[in-house]
Amino acid sequence: MSLPDLGWLQRFPALAGMPEAERAPLTGGAMAMSLPAGTTVFAPDQPCSMFILVTVGTVRVFQLDAEGNEIVLYRLGPGSICILTTLALLACDSYSAFAVTETPVEAVGLPAATFNELMARSAQFRSFVFNAQAARMADLMAVIQNVAFASIDSRLAARLLALADDSRGLSITHQQLAAEIGTAREVVSRHLKTFERRGWVSLGRGRVELRNAAPLRAAAQAGR
Repeated sequence: MSLPDLGWLQRFPALAGMPEAERAPLTGGAMAMSLPAGTTVFAPDQPCSMFILVTVGTVRVFQLDAEGNEIVLYRLGPGSICILTTLALLACDSYSAFAVTETPVEAVGLPAATFNELMARSAQFRSFVFNAQAARMADLMAVIQNVAFASIDSRLAARLLALADDSRGLSITHQQLAAEIGTAREVVSRHLKTFERRGWVSLGRGRVELRNAAPLRAAAQAGR
């Protein structure tokens, strides 16, 4: 479906500020995308045919190991682009991970031909893409560093605090937490039980209550 309404550009100020002549392929080729929660956006070995710009909602990008354990690489939110999509388009290659919508998502898709035309014609579009790639790559490197060097206690404590934000409770399973920090469910369950014995959290079915944030913050900082 074509996208005559250009309001979505306000999510991407660098694109909204492109000169009119350079922006013509962008606005002419943009297609509206509406995806319900739980939709697989892409999967390994699928060809990449569309550059996706998220305007509403959240997409989880992840990989699976040989045992089927999931590790979350990053999430896409409003104003985001996907590093794996960009790399696949630039290299004319297939995807190497999964992406699934966590919420209903509204996005704008640019066909590969439009993306390539903009990369060739517009310095401002290239700058937008490469700056976004650099920021996303920094996030990805942080994930790799945490998985490679931080302890399970540190990673788990940090993720609990980040996901809880200002609240004290999380509706999340041990399997989902395992995916967040790149380990097995059994490992997360064992460490959560230790946290519970220490009085840091209390556990329920599909729920974790944060009872004492101070030692969780200390544990998270210890791994940095």
